Amino acid sequence: MAMREVFQKELAEVQERLVDLSESVTEIMEKASMAFLNGDVKKADEAIALAEVNEERALAIDEMAIRILSRQSPVARDLRVLVSALRISASLERMGALAGHIATIARFRYPESAVPERLVKTFSEMGALDCALARKLTQLLRNTDVDLARTIQAEDERVDELHRSVFDLVLSDDWKENAIYTVDVTLASRYHERFADHVVDISAKVAYLTTGEWSEIEA
Repeated sequence: MAMREVFQKELAEVQERLVDLSESVTEIMEKASMAFLNGDVKKADEAIALAEVNEERALAIDEMAIRILSRQSPVARDLRVLVSALRISASLERMGALAGHIATIARFRYPESAVPERLVKTFSEMGALDCALARKLTQLLRNTDVDLARTIQAEDERVDELHRSVFDLVLSDDWKENAIYTVDVTLASRYHERFADHVVDISAKVAYLTTGEWSEIEA
């Protein structure tokens, strides 16, 4: 098998592993969101355990990409693809960790709910949006569809709006919850918002690799 053919096969494997990692991240966020909203300790424990496995899988991708870099010494677009793979892997690992943090809040608050009644609707929408973004990211990593990358940014803006609404409420005179609730919802909102930001960041990298134009989508 020619060296170029071997290289392309290795790149395809890196891409496949990133898709698998993204699917895992989606599952972690789905479980974390259910745990956070419903006080489901079983889902919380599952999400936390998966986040730990996710970290190991991301490390394995990094090691593979570095081996390819050292052995093949790629240049131009091939080099950009591998460097981007390292960055995407890091973002996916961080997304899994953020979802794990949300699950951990639910775990610590059990058997009580981590979400005050007045914020259930907000966090329900935020969690649903994060899960939808994660599913679209998996599709994007599989198909490198630039149009899909653009829709991701629009949905992230809604997550930002919800995040701001949580902070506005917590800082308002109407907020009467205790300190534990205040810390929980503030952190959880931030974790949801950062999760979505990582999706946008990855989609920007994919769009750049596909079009050669970094301005195609803003991270």
